[in-house]
This record gives sequence, structure tokens and C-alpha cells, in this order.
Amino acid sequence: MIANLIAELGPWNWMVLGFVLLALEILAPGVFLLWIGIAAVLTGTLSLQLWDAGFWTWQVQVLVFLALSLVSVVVGKRLIGNSRNENSDEPLLNRRGQQLIGRTATLEEAIRDGHGRIRVGDTLWRVTGPDLPTGARVRVVEAKGGDLTVEPL
Repeated sequence: MIANLIAELGPWNWMVLGFVLLALEILAPGVFLLWIGIAAVLTGTLSLQLWDAGFWTWQVQVLVFLALSLVSVVVGKRLIGNSRNENSDEPLLNRRGQQLIGRTATLEEAIRDGHGRIRVGDTLWRVTGPDLPTGARVRVVEAKGGDLTVEPL
């Protein structure tokens, strides 16, 4: 049954496959079926032009599809990769520790053996720095992971 359908569709097999892959991309977005779907549509376009050519066997069609898949993935990666590297108007948006560099705070827990805590807003942050008593004013100079490095004011 499927073999008969494929034989009847002829050069349109690739177009059908391409449009099915593009529809699946809409249902399950992730930008991975898009490039393969584009390659299938391009292979279908070539099949429409070359269907009667003696060299255009199914093996050649599969090789062309694979090559076009690789090319479309590389081109797509470059297109999407460039858009993600653009400068943001808020480069520290999801880097809360980096946002705190330069701010001053009061020690909630004394720094002993190089470790203590400060409160910034409603959050307690672990800090490292020179030993200081509770209530000392400090400035945040560096953020590494969830730890802040402070210096006394």
C-alpha cells in the first residue's frame, strides 16, 4: 500500500515529506525539523525537473537530500547563531550576581574565615572577603556563581 502510494506520487514524494516535516516543526518546535524539511522540499523541486533523467535514481535522490540537509543545517546555524550574538539592551538580565557588582550592603552575618552573608533586597547572599563584624558596610566587587566577593567600605 505504501509502496503503491510512493510509486504513484513520483517526484512529489520529496515535496510531501518536506511539508510533513515542516508541519511537524510547527507542532513540535525546536528548529531541527525545519532544515530537514527545507532540504526535502528542495530535493522535490529538483525531482520535478530531473524525474525523467536516467541518472536521477532513488539512490542519487537520497544522496542529494542528505547533502542538502547538511547544507541547510549549516546555513541555518549561521543565520540563527548570528541573531543570538547580537548585543542585548539588558546584558545582565538573567545574571543576578553580576547585577550586584558595585552595590553596597550591610553584613547580616560576620565574615569569619573568609565567609559571611549579606542581604540585598529580600535575598541573603554568601560572600567572601576579609574578616569583618556583623553590621559592617561592604561593596560587592565580584560575582562567581552564587558567591559574591566583597571589600570593606
